[in-house]
Amino acid sequence: MNRKPSETASGTASWTSDDERWEAVTRREPQADGAFFYGVKTTGVFCRPSCASRQPRRENVAFFTDAAAARAAGFRDCKRCQPGGLPRELEIVNRACAALDADRQQRLTLAQLSDAVHVSPFHLQRLFKRVVGVSPRQYQAAQRGAALRDALQCGSDVTRATLDAGFGSPSRMYDSAPAELGMAPSAYRRKGAGLTVRYASASTPLGFVLVAATERGICKIGFGDDTATLADDLRSEFANADLLEDTVHLAPFIAQIDAYLRGTRQNFDLPLDIAATAFRQRVWEALRRIPYGETRSYSQIAEAVGTPRAVRAVASACATNPVALAIPCHRVVAKGGALAGYRWGLPRKAALLDNEAQHAGVFSRGPITRDERVLADADAGVGNGNGNGNETTTTKLDHAA
Repeated sequence: MNRKPSETASGTASWTSDDERWEAVTRREPQADGAFFYGVKTTGVFCRPSCASRQPRRENVAFFTDAAAARAAGFRDCKRCQPGGLPRELEIVNRACAALDADRQQRLTLAQLSDAVHVSPFHLQRLFKRVVGVSPRQYQAAQRGAALRDALQCGSDVTRATLDAGFGSPSRMYDSAPAELGMAPSAYRRKGAGLTVRYASASTPLGFVLVAATERGICKIGFGDDTATLADDLRSEFANADLLEDTVHLAPFIAQIDAYLRGTRQNFDLPLDIAATAFRQRVWEALRRIPYGETRSYSQIAEAVGTPRAVRAVASACATNPVALAIPCHRVVAKGGALAGYRWGLPRKAALLDNEAQHAGVFSRGPITRDERVLADADAGVGNGNGNGNETTTTKLDHAA
């Protein structure tokens, strides 16, 4: 006789009894993975409910709430389904994320989400924030923001994009759009159409720097080998904005950068106009707290924002930093001190750190090693940006007055 698993208030299966669990095993139910495990007494192996191995006899099966309990009872991991591949905490968070990702238009409450993954709301809130770095509510908001950006970039009108992204109403969308997009949705859809972006470039000891700003603040700081390429990159990013070269307006900002590069300034006073998800905001704030002349590893930043396992997500946040120096992603290095990657080129990163070390009274780290170059090439998509570390620009800072 087939039994249906009991359901919670949100309509999700709970698999609370052994009969329900056995039914999930016979159906190889993937939704039950993480909710429990089963051990086979005749083989001494324990599996996930969805394991594709030959099904055991019911009398030879024992059920466990987690992998640790199965191991404590003397069972070993199945080599086929690898039930110990993720800790139970990550299993719970993965299922919570899957529930939130399934339909961006739904707005699951914490109670509904906790029912879906079979843990208490309090436990889920703490666990989710510790693993992901944001609350389930912030995660949903970030997902809606990503859906809105995708729809606008594909040419959808603002009203349709708003509804498809799950905002429910235009007013809700316009309340959160500035934080997610950095500009009004209509302007984002038109690649900055209707915006005035002023920019200026200048020669520095690290090559050329370009600074761009909207009326709200600086939206881009980038380095390059020539002003033409920097300007072309800006035009591509803000293809339909009104771009005005304005050295007078941006002179005070460029002066701060020049003073920093020459060692006479350690902190910036720059208004920023940049878009970021909740997690990236946390990472960028952590970067701004790294003292001048010091470095942190990606894992240290992950721990600082409360997500010790999210090292790659931290690296991605560093790589998408649009304002070099103002958010000092150059101060993040690989574990052990190797430079890893940098969007504006590994030589520039080395020069920046060397410059800070000298003016902070810390011993200079010395030239880039061959191993660091190899690591940077291998991890170009994981470190602080998209550069391949092969730039040949001369970056030894000129410290003359």
